[in-house]
Amino acid sequence: MPELPEVETIVRDLRKEVLHGTFIDIWTDAKGMIKKDTFENFKKKIIGKEIIGVRRKAKNILIDLSDNHILLIHQKIAGHLLFGKWKLEKGIWISEKEGPLLSDPINKYIHVVFLLNDKRQLALSDARKFAKVELWRKEELEASKEFLKLGPEPLEKDFTLLEFKKLFEKKKGKIKQVLMDQNFISGIGNIYASEILFKAKIHPEEEIKNLKDGDLKNIYAAMRDILERAIELRGDSFSDFRTLYGEKGGAQNMNKVYQKDGKPCPRCKGMIKRITQGGRGTFFCSKCQIKR
Repeated sequence: MPELPEVETIVRDLRKEVLHGTFIDIWTDAKGMIKKDTFENFKKKIIGKEIIGVRRKAKNILIDLSDNHILLIHQKIAGHLLFGKWKLEKGIWISEKEGPLLSDPINKYIHVVFLLNDKRQLALSDARKFAKVELWRKEELEASKEFLKLGPEPLEKDFTLLEFKKLFEKKKGKIKQVLMDQNFISGIGNIYASEILFKAKIHPEEEIKNLKDGDLKNIYAAMRDILERAIELRGDSFSDFRTLYGEKGGAQNMNKVYQKDGKPCPRCKGMIKRITQGGRGTFFCSKCQIKR
């Protein structure tokens, strides 16, 4: 699933491409991906709306529209937004431009297409059709239970080490699962939780109650560093994620433990192991990430 760096990469590119554009049409062959309303009503409401801003909240892409509306897109497990020009041939969208939009198979699962007034298109490719698209009134979304319970953004300037430590004061559980809890901190998923804890030398199954002040400081520093570097590298494309232009990101090349079980630790030459936590694969060094 795209995590904070992947979503942020999409958002930053969208700001360059779609601001002040207007939706003039929408196509889908997967009406179930349009949530909260019927596709027909959704289409009527979004046509004519101007894009006035693009931002991110947790793993949600928020496109601010005229008339106080917000287009919310959550890419879920395998979805990714693409931007370009396509033509529909026998039910299949074919990129008019050479390059990854045309040649990379992962970019060919296009199920939702927004047509803009400059004739370019914003498309949602999703092999599994799990992604969701919703249109909200701004005040309704910001007051929704789903949004109000989201945790703080880990890269915000006002999310200091002190604020980070406060989150743990009454928290219980194992550190990796806690970091992945979107109601605790927004945007961190399986890949980056494993990488953060490796950098901080903390076992992923360590109980919160056993963490010292120095441990939390190390986790905080690792979190900020790894997420920022992953954004600079334009996201992790180990699996399905592609940038807005259909290209692979490079953050997978900086991973030290994720999907590297059986290989030597780059820090201490111990063995990288894989365990399962909450149904998800967890990767760590068996030598330098010791559980207390």
